[in-house]
Amino acid sequence: MEKQRKIAVIGGGSWATALVKILCNNVPQVNWWMRNQAAVDHILNFRHNPNYLQSVEFDLDKIKVSTDLVATIEEVDIVIIATPSAFLTKMFEGFPTEIMANKIVFSAVKGIIPEYNAIPARFIHKTFGTKYKNIGIICGPCHAEEVALERLSYLTIASQDDHVAEEMADLLACRFIKTTVSDDLFGTELSAVLKNVYALASGICSGLGYGDNFQAVLISNAIQEIENFIDEVSPIHRDVKSSAYLGDLLVTAYSKFSRNRTFGFMIGKGYSVKAAQLEMDMIAEGYYATKCVMEINKKFNVEMPIVDAVYNILYEKISPVIEMRILTDKLS
Repeated sequence: MEKQRKIAVIGGGSWATALVKILCNNVPQVNWWMRNQAAVDHILNFRHNPNYLQSVEFDLDKIKVSTDLVATIEEVDIVIIATPSAFLTKMFEGFPTEIMANKIVFSAVKGIIPEYNAIPARFIHKTFGTKYKNIGIICGPCHAEEVALERLSYLTIASQDDHVAEEMADLLACRFIKTTVSDDLFGTELSAVLKNVYALASGICSGLGYGDNFQAVLISNAIQEIENFIDEVSPIHRDVKSSAYLGDLLVTAYSKFSRNRTFGFMIGKGYSVKAAQLEMDMIAEGYYATKCVMEINKKFNVEMPIVDAVYNILYEKISPVIEMRILTDKLS
């Protein structure tokens, strides 16, 4: 991978927009796929994404934006998928998978594929036949909104192939982005999934009126649950106190930009799941992840009382007041 290789970003949301902005600092052209033709037309006419991070202005000489998924991917070497996990299966339905055969594919999805209870790396491997050494993940701690503001942010790039991770890290590094690399593809991806569930819990507790003292205990227990789970699923050496794990959890649980925390806050305030989804008009990955993690954990039987509590609130419709009161006696 060299900087001259062609790159495609797949997705029209805030993360895709942020990644295109970052990559334009280091590559001559970024192919950008979006589902919405009206959004494509708006970008071509006004240089802004009309729906997300409107403050970002694009150099049209550096981006090639299209609604043609095959054409967008066919001519590039590296594909970055930045689409909500709930849409991935349908988006690639009927896609000629042989096009992906020799490409390097990175996930910036940070969710779990609900149809398969699979993390994106496994979905990419199974769907396209991509070798794991050619699969990577781009994770935080980082909110797209702060990238748009060019506030100093950090990204962790994980792949089982050190060269793939290091060179993608180089492609994403710029004046306001610092990058680190990891070989923990599965652990970082599972942690990125789980932190959304814990952000829901943090939001629910905030909506119920719990204060900072309790939040500190909640998140301290959450990182322990993350460590126990990912060590059981993927038993390699890792330090969960590093930014890819603990840092990503903290920013998602506490930030005003966190969609999952906002979603949880609304649940804590008495919104139904459907009402909160309609009000936000955005995907909170933690909602789908909660059910999927519960299904995956049937195999591993890791004790995860916070995940259990969020599941009971969202899917069993148990009162948040009652469920969180029960949870407080299980934390330490």
